[in-house]
Amino acid sequence: MQINNQGDLRALTPSTEHRSSLHCCYLVRLSTSGPVIKKVSLRFIKKNFNTVDMIKAILSTGMILFFQMTSGYSQNAKKIPSEKPRLIVGIVISQMRYDYIFRFWDKLSDNGIKLLIDRGTFCKNTSFNYLYSQDGVGHASIVTGTTPSNHGIISKEWYVNLQDKMELYTEDPNHKAVGGDYENGHHSPRNLMCTTFPDELRLSNDFRSKVFSVALEPGPAIFSAGHTGNYAYWFDPSTGNWITSTYYADSLQPWVNDFNNKKLPDIYLSQEWNTLLPVDQYTESLPDQNKYESGYNGRITFPYSLSELSGSKRDKKNYGILTKTPYGNLLTKDFAASLLIAEELGKDDYTDLLMVSFTAGENIGNLFGPNSIEVEDALLRLDLELAHFIQLLETQVGKENLLLFIASGSGVAQIPTYLIDSKIPAGYFNQLGAISLLKSALNNTYGRGDWVKAYQSQQIFLNHTLIEDSKLSLRDIQDYVAQFMLQFAGVANTVTSYTLQTTNFTSGIFEKIQYSYNQKRSGDVLINLKAGWVEKGSGATDHNSSYAYDSKIPLIWYGWKIGRGTITRPVDITDIAPTLCTFLNISYPNACTGSPILELVQ
Repeated sequence: MQINNQGDLRALTPSTEHRSSLHCCYLVRLSTSGPVIKKVSLRFIKKNFNTVDMIKAILSTGMILFFQMTSGYSQNAKKIPSEKPRLIVGIVISQMRYDYIFRFWDKLSDNGIKLLIDRGTFCKNTSFNYLYSQDGVGHASIVTGTTPSNHGIISKEWYVNLQDKMELYTEDPNHKAVGGDYENGHHSPRNLMCTTFPDELRLSNDFRSKVFSVALEPGPAIFSAGHTGNYAYWFDPSTGNWITSTYYADSLQPWVNDFNNKKLPDIYLSQEWNTLLPVDQYTESLPDQNKYESGYNGRITFPYSLSELSGSKRDKKNYGILTKTPYGNLLTKDFAASLLIAEELGKDDYTDLLMVSFTAGENIGNLFGPNSIEVEDALLRLDLELAHFIQLLETQVGKENLLLFIASGSGVAQIPTYLIDSKIPAGYFNQLGAISLLKSALNNTYGRGDWVKAYQSQQIFLNHTLIEDSKLSLRDIQDYVAQFMLQFAGVANTVTSYTLQTTNFTSGIFEKIQYSYNQKRSGDVLINLKAGWVEKGSGATDHNSSYAYDSKIPLIWYGWKIGRGTITRPVDITDIAPTLCTFLNISYPNACTGSPILELVQ
């Protein structure tokens, strides 16, 4: 992101045509937590700014300027890697489908995803090995090296029978917000049932390694940091601040307050989201005006005025819209960059870990679908931000000391109506209507009663107390419900919790369902929809299946001792954590079921 006439004064980074310049300079903001460095080319500054603009930019950001001569890639000359990486950076991109890389390849920058693939190792056949692919759930699987059946994060919510309520996956009433709105801080990793790679890293050296995690949403941030992370930070849509909870600390670090005081969300909220390229160049996507997208309250064409979309009032701003646009990813990258420098990650002999989750694509993809210009534009913009971030990482710790991996939290399905119009079987599963009919059928069969307590993420939770009091067989009612739900259009399979507890599946869809099932938290009946079908919701599409469009994701390794190469054999998302542990010669997470990627660690 360049400084431009839209008022973005904080991301002084060269565009592609300036990266090969021999003359470079650095902008450094001095703060109590240390210097914040921004590298730019003189040619870039001369082309984009006059003297007055430059002075204003420096003064407004509290930065100073110094110069350095460089020679292309000479500063990136090969150096001997350290015995262990000084810094591991895990980047998880929500709804990053595997095919996006190849669809948009010609438009990606040379120093972002392309650089990682060209100079790193690309695992081209990586998938989730369980049924329900969701953000947060995927993050938990990445760091634990196991499936929801073991780590317990089965979905974003589940029904708790003993308490007769739905529980959010990070919910913890014992903790409150630090730095933001009270209601947005009741979060911790208490629902995560096992250790994580971050935990084992910290345990291996008496907690000398530093672990930090950043995401717009609390779930991805919290699970990625594990139980023992120093801090997990997420975005508060009520205040526009980056916040944490009292699980981690009673106050924010000074540098976090400094970052929040810049009020970057206020700047972004006054902007328009327009296309990075002329709209007619997005030939990989559907036209901007099409009937398949749900958009922002019906708005489906560029440009998008964020202040209008947010519905902010004069006395109160709603920053939530930023999490549904590329500006959310920009905020995430800039906060992660500030964290990297302020916390001096990778500067000692103990391996540090920084997990960064870019989650804005989740909302954009659900609203516009994978064939939209909005999704393509958001990814192209994120690719530029990744290029800037990689450059900063290598400047700070050196490529030989940096181990970086990129994965995805989930894929996303095509918009069903688009597939139908293309003569491909697809559809929307009307879960509300199906559950309503199920309740009526249960009333007719077993008498009037509140037989179904909840439906969440293709799982049905029955009223165990009522069934027990009625002296009925829970297994019989589960079988009845499973057979009843199988009748609905779009339902491919149903299976009861009794079957999953008493049968060991070793292949096929039922094995993946079993890997998604946790006896303490999952529903009584689990549903698998047909390929191309999604639950009916407020967006145009969704994800929550084991089909390739939802489960096959990119996995890229780069830096440290990673060679150039491609791995085409199947790799599971649960293989990431044991691979990292093998690199460091530390214990696997205690419920780990994945295996190290031998081509990388041998």
